[in-house]
Amino acid sequence: MSPLIIVLLVLAGIAVLVASTALVSMLQRRDVMLRASEEAVLDPSSIVLRPEKTRQTRLQELLEAWAREREDSEELQTKLIQAGFESPTAPAMYFLARTSSMVMLPLLAFILIPRTQFLLFVLTIAFGIFLGLIFPIAMLDRLIRLRQDRIKKSVPDALDLLVVCVEAGTSLDAAILRVAKELRLAHPDLSHELAVVNRLTNAGMPRDEALRGLWKRTGVLDIRALVSSLIQSEKWGTSIATVLRVAAETLRRKRRQDAEKRAKMAPLKMTFPLLFFILPALFAVILGPAVVQIIQEFSKV
Repeated sequence: MSPLIIVLLVLAGIAVLVASTALVSMLQRRDVMLRASEEAVLDPSSIVLRPEKTRQTRLQELLEAWAREREDSEELQTKLIQAGFESPTAPAMYFLARTSSMVMLPLLAFILIPRTQFLLFVLTIAFGIFLGLIFPIAMLDRLIRLRQDRIKKSVPDALDLLVVCVEAGTSLDAAILRVAKELRLAHPDLSHELAVVNRLTNAGMPRDEALRGLWKRTGVLDIRALVSSLIQSEKWGTSIATVLRVAAETLRRKRRQDAEKRAKMAPLKMTFPLLFFILPALFAVILGPAVVQIIQEFSKV
């Protein structure tokens, strides 16, 4: 590899690092600027605190507008929240990661692949571009799926604790806060979501909207059914403890059925490894000496 290519790679990495740092700092300052502007509007005496638009603010607005044009911001924000990234800078960082992968992977392919075989070189560049487009999306979807699996496995335990707290005379809001504290170590994802629900209800949001927000932030179908049951129970005045107990039993039964389904699919999944990896080695060990002996006997003739 020539020194010029090495220098170009180092400069590209430094440029990506500086751009990401500047973008994060600009987005973090956005909230401070907006709060200062709101205070200045509400209080005329503090009008001097309202910041004027600087070049950095204009650059930030251009970057945000570009990101909105490239991605549906609301859908992207929902996916990032479902993956566990709730920071205000998460969409910008995701957009930066996608841009970096689209640039760096074809560049690495262009540098590392020899140019003696033109077809291989072109196919590698095309594969690098395709991988740079797909890899961030696939990773985000995988993170969402893993987090949803963790939350799905932790819901029955949380419902059992909620049943105990409600039957002991605790209100539903206090029970949610208690369960969020108890599950902080065992199930941190669900504990965080329950804590968010408690904060929203304490801030004045209606409980049904806070529970619907729980379903939107997680995307787990079991939580959607539970939220619907809780809202209907509160609307018609039925026992919340009974609803929670029935939901916990239903979810445990579904978990058991899912485990049985996976156990029955195990022989089918083992067919291909058995056919391509285990049986050839077994045949080589068993029939190998016989084949060698047959070849030797025929060579004597």
